[in-house]
Amino acid sequence: MRRYDFNQSNADHTLFLKHQQGKVTSPIIYVDDMIITGDDTKEISRLQEQLAVEFEMKKLDGLKFFLGIEVTRSQREILLSQRKYVLTYWAEVGLLDCNPPDTPIVQNHKLSQHTNQVPTDKGRYKKLVGKLIYLLCTRPDIAYVVSVVSQFIHNPSEEHMDVVKQILRYLKASPGKGLMFSKNNHLNVEGYTDADWAWNVLDRKSTSRYFTFVEGI
Repeated sequence: MRRYDFNQSNADHTLFLKHQQGKVTSPIIYVDDMIITGDDTKEISRLQEQLAVEFEMKKLDGLKFFLGIEVTRSQREILLSQRKYVLTYWAEVGLLDCNPPDTPIVQNHKLSQHTNQVPTDKGRYKKLVGKLIYLLCTRPDIAYVVSVVSQFIHNPSEEHMDVVKQILRYLKASPGKGLMFSKNNHLNVEGYTDADWAWNVLDRKSTSRYFTFVEGI
């Protein structure tokens, strides 16, 4: 990519950028999967031809699926979701017939560690939480509760496992929920933040939350 005059991003080393004549071309590469986007159609076509000389390439149409993330688009909106990933996840843990709760964790929970806690399968707990972490790519609504259960990954109990299962049941209500990017008539950036002021029962630290909206909600 550098030989083709692309600059590697410092924020994400799988992302490359090329600016010329006021236009941008941006490929992102993960192992043998690639997305090429931008507003320079000539440069995109040239890059595809250059890569096809060196590698066996399969040219697909508009982006629909990438690393477990499904892409659905219309003229005004783009939706990123992980529906298939969630459905496969349920099949693995046997929760396809469960009833979904209204929230991923009970309100004002006091999840902590205790000397007399009942231990659970550490390997299984770690695997389930790891998959939930990847799901955060498109499900910020479970970001807080996943951060909570991640704190106990080295010494989980049955109580902690019950919360993980509640998250999984919660996801059943809307497996296709994701991030919606809509086309609006402005470029406003709005941010909101809050903290719970030392509510953590383990270390008395605060948990901060924030939302950032670009071009509206």
